[in-house]
Formats: sequence, C-alpha cells, structure tokens
Amino acid sequence: MAHVTNFKEAGFDTLLDELEWRGLVSQSTDRERLAQALNGEPITYYCGFDPTAASLHIGNLVQLINMRHLQLAGHHPIALVGGATGLIGDPRQSGERTLNPKDVVAQWAERLKRQIGGILDTDGDNPVRFVSNYDWTASMSVIDFLRDVGKNFRLGTMLAKDTVARRLNSEEGISFTEFSYQVLQGNDFLHLYDEYGCTLELGGSDQWGNLTSGLDLIHKMRGEDVNVFTSPIITDAQGKKFGKSEGNAVWIDATMLSPYKFYQFWINRPDVEMESLLKAFTFLPKAEIERLVEESKTNPGAREAQKALAWEVTSFVHGEEATQAAIDASSALFGRGGSLEDIDADTLESVLDGFKVTGDGGEHAFPQAAPGDRLIDAAQTAGLFKTASEARRAIKSGGVYLNNTRVEDEELTLDDDDFLQGRFALIRRGKKALGAVERR
Repeated sequence: MAHVTNFKEAGFDTLLDELEWRGLVSQSTDRERLAQALNGEPITYYCGFDPTAASLHIGNLVQLINMRHLQLAGHHPIALVGGATGLIGDPRQSGERTLNPKDVVAQWAERLKRQIGGILDTDGDNPVRFVSNYDWTASMSVIDFLRDVGKNFRLGTMLAKDTVARRLNSEEGISFTEFSYQVLQGNDFLHLYDEYGCTLELGGSDQWGNLTSGLDLIHKMRGEDVNVFTSPIITDAQGKKFGKSEGNAVWIDATMLSPYKFYQFWINRPDVEMESLLKAFTFLPKAEIERLVEESKTNPGAREAQKALAWEVTSFVHGEEATQAAIDASSALFGRGGSLEDIDADTLESVLDGFKVTGDGGEHAFPQAAPGDRLIDAAQTAGLFKTASEARRAIKSGGVYLNNTRVEDEELTLDDDDFLQGRFALIRRGKKALGAVERR
C-alpha cells in the first residue's frame, strides 16, 4: 500500500473533508458535530458485518477502508461480527432471506474475522477489537428484550424505514423476524456505547435506517447524542451494484476469488470509473490521484491508472507478494515476460479457470489431452481451431505457441514435460487467442 498522508498534509481541514472528497460518505448525522468528533480526541467507533456468506465482498470493503482511515487517524475500531444478527440477516431490498444453520453461521463468522484481521491492524498501539452480538443477545429472554429494548421503539418510525416500507409494498411482504432486525442492531449500538464508550457507527447507505435505530435508542435511554455515517453503494459505470444478491460479488476471500481474478477485476475497469475508484479504494494522496486521472484522459492506452488501482487494492487485501504473483502470471501467460514454470499450481489453476467448458455431465471442466496426443488435436480441443488443416496452416505461418514456445512441427505430439505443474498445457494462437488443456 502506498504511503498514507495525514489529511492536513493532503490539504484537507478535517478528516471528514477527506472522506467526503474520496466519495466515502453518503449520509451522516449533524455534519459539524461529526467533523469535530473525528478531529478531536480519539473516539471509539464500530461497524457490523453479518456472516450471511463465507466471505466479505467489495461492498463490505468500502466499510473496511473507512475503518482503516479512522484507525490510521488514531480512532479506536470495533469490528462486530454478527453472531446473532447473522442468524437473521438484515432485510433485503426484495425477498425474504433463507436462514442458515447455526453451525454454518458460526464458521462463516470465524472466516470473516480472519478477513477483517488481514486488513485492519490487529496488534500495536491501536488494534481492532472483535466482538459478537451473540454474546449479549443470546442470554436475553424474550420478555427482557421486549421490556428493556422493544418498548423504546415506535411502530410508525420502524415502518417508515426505506427497506421496510419497500418490502411492505411488495408481494413478498416482510416477516416479523426481519422486521425486528433494526431493534437488534439498535441494541448493539447501545451495548457498545455502555461497554466501550462507542460513539460512532459506520455502514452502507442501505443500512441508514438500522444505524439511526441505535442513534435514537441511545438518545432516548442515555440522553446522549452519538454519530453515524454511511458510505455509498458501489456500482459500475452502468449503475449496477456489485454484491452477492446480484450474483456478481467480488469476494475478498482468496479461496472464493483468487488474487489473480481479483487483480483482473480492477485492472479491467473502464477509464470513466478511474477517478471514483482511485479515490474510494486506494489511500493514494490527492495529488497522485489527480495525476493518474489526468493521465488516463491524455494517454488512456497506457492504462497507468488501472495498473495503480489494481496494485493498490489487491495488495491492500491480499498482500504485495500475491499481487506480484498475479501480475507475473498475467505477463507470463501471454509471453510478455516471466516464466510459466514459475507460476505455482494454485495461481495457474485460477488463471486458467476461464478456459473451463461444459462437459457431458453439465459440469464445467478443463478440455482434456494426454501425452502422445497431437498438438493440432489438442489445439482443436482447446477451441483455438475448427479443423486440423486450419491448425497446420497457422503453424506453418509461425502463429502457434506451446507454453510460449513457437511450434514449427505440424505433427508435434505432447509429452510429459509439456504439462505445467504436471497438469496444464497452454496453446496460443497469435498474440491474444489462448487455450489450455488439462492432462487426462
């Protein structure tokens, strides 16, 4: 990650000014009060992450970046992994959630803690504190919950929340379980206020109603004014949201989306998105971001902004070593430098995942070949040529490569050494058409 400058060094009067310039603030409580809180003595703040999947995605990453900005400024972070609320799930824009088994939610909660711990400091002078709302919710009886917490909520206010109102007007409606989520989240903020002096909650803009539930509860029960602010929902240039409910989640867990694919997602973003993504997803100084944005306009072919973005975000999430491996693999794959033999097995498989095809059983698998097979047959299996004669003509003209080595023999057969990591042979037609076969 690039050197992080203090907001004053970057020319901002307050930390909130910088967060707003980066597009990381969508809604907030009283702005002046929030700005003063962030510029004063260190405060304790929290953000909640429900284990409704085995991994966080880039929508959650925005919250972690906000948490990181505040942690670097000296404020004290709490990451709440919702062991209780994760069993329910916050109301979606449409449709009731499927409730997951308790043991699965517990496993996912542990995975989320590891992911968050890889991004926020977990040791040193200002480590993140992990909490689970299951610890203070599970022991609460229904009567206690209704008497001590529920009585402070007014039905009219709860019904007016955007997501609730939308669901009430839909065919699916909303269950009491999901309707009660805002009460549980409000109680979380109250507990953290009492236990740790937490006075700020962060979340996505679709969580505004839930965040203000805690704000109102603390004001009513403790007579104190606390703060909340949200960040905008991340969308592409067409306004489409990234997330698991949309089926296009960009996961931050390396076992669910490899660092290579994660890197490719960022480096393939269009020029029109560069300014907003560099501001929101990197810690690069203002002057450097402005230079990269200008460069993307005057020399778009160099894709310097995309390269900087992909490096910054991938190294922030997966570390510099994994990011460099992804860059090296991409270069080696198309013969632009680096050695294919140096790519480890996991990276190689993730790089080649896009070459899987649908087999007879309807499952996606790599095209198959075996030592002794003719290269021209393997190239057809990989989808690079329709006929053997077409493959021969391409070889004769010097346009076919096996593992980045030009093929000169039209009758060449594959041998054991041609399968990288003992598994894959890469066949390339020209500069860009690439295919792969897996050893049968």
